Amino acid sequence: MNWTAYQQIPRPAMRAAFARSRRERGTAAVEFALVFPLFFVILYGIVTYSVIFVAQQNLTLAAEEGARAALNYQAATSTANALAARSSAACTTAKGMVTSLISTATCVSSSSPCSYDATMDCVIVTLSYNYAGKPLVPSLPLTNFVLPASLASSATVQLNPENIL
Repeated sequence: MNWTAYQQIPRPAMRAAFARSRRERGTAAVEFALVFPLFFVILYGIVTYSVIFVAQQNLTLAAEEGARAALNYQAATSTANALAARSSAACTTAKGMVTSLISTATCVSSSSPCSYDATMDCVIVTLSYNYAGKPLVPSLPLTNFVLPASLASSATVQLNPENIL
């Protein structure tokens, strides 16, 4: 039997529809309760790894700027003193470039002959951040095994011994 829009729906059909909607009451809340934790964990993972990525990029930028600072002239009486002064300037610059987000990052700068050309001196600037000790975003239970223990970045600059002093 076809019903048109202006005809009245018979009472038994209306009762059946009402009973069906009554039985399905609350299903949306149950479905939401089942799906929400999954979506929350996915969103939390996206935010956490985005913040870690930003911190890693900042460490890389700071290490590169520190290595560039080692190229600047430092007044010294010997080559060893000049390399030490340049290494110190490199760490000072690198620490200055680190954002407040990862301000506790540690800097280590060293100078040694370059591995690929022993006649040249290399200054290596390494920045590291203890992520396990000071996480940027609080971790959820059971997520510690996928988060890094530390973030690190290093940059190297080659110096010609003839131009150090």
